[in-house]
Amino acid sequence: MDAATDKRFTGSIPALYESHLVPLIFEPYARDLADRIAALKPQRVLEIAAGTGVVTRRLAATLAPDVAIVASDLNPPMLEEARRRGTERPVEWRHADAMALPFDDSAFDVIACQFGAMFFPDKARAFSEAHRVLKPGGTFIFSVWDRIEENEFADVVTRAVATIFPDDPPRFLARTPHGHFDTDAIVRELRAGGFESRPRVDTVTARSIAASAQIPAVAYCQGTPLRGEIEARDATALDTATELAARAIVARFGTGAVDGKIQAHVVTVRA
Repeated sequence: MDAATDKRFTGSIPALYESHLVPLIFEPYARDLADRIAALKPQRVLEIAAGTGVVTRRLAATLAPDVAIVASDLNPPMLEEARRRGTERPVEWRHADAMALPFDDSAFDVIACQFGAMFFPDKARAFSEAHRVLKPGGTFIFSVWDRIEENEFADVVTRAVATIFPDDPPRFLARTPHGHFDTDAIVRELRAGGFESRPRVDTVTARSIAASAQIPAVAYCQGTPLRGEIEARDATALDTATELAARAIVARFGTGAVDGKIQAHVVTVRA
């Protein structure tokens, strides 16, 4: 198991994450999430696990100028990349652990988290913290990826890289980003975290489009902690794994521009 390394977004990963993964898979869901939040007409919004700021930038562009936005992340290199990219209006950037949020009770009327809940080591505890800092009647809205088989590029890359290490295949993508798709389990964890109302779960399908197979290959192999898994098994194998992943994507989707399915669950629950 490599679960201890799953949150290590360090070195060159934040920049590659922003340049490759954000346009590949995160931007469509960031637009969707920001639109959902705007419809709630909030006054004070907390974003948890903001990463390199794709949702933060969309919120800053979508919400009214008087809406306060606090964007937080556990990982300082990711947060620094978000700060460097900036937003079109001021937001407050905070280093924060979802397990122990450094905010007062009832401080926000909306909490957002795009593709971060899968990384929480104790989901119920993190949800309890979200519940604590939400105002009564406030809304927690977050997204998680569906199973890896419903996310075609991630699935192809995982299968391709496994052929290099058949006795110990790297499983980061299946284990963590795509490992928390059971909506019944999510409902139970929310209830354990203090959310008594029934959440709404929307399964949202989109397309992941890139100019070449090399882009998703680099995105997944070098712009996520899958990189650490590969290098831990063979320090010289990263380029080989990336090229093998690219060839597998070409074999599945053809040469030139590639277009694959992505799918996620968007969960909305009232405190």
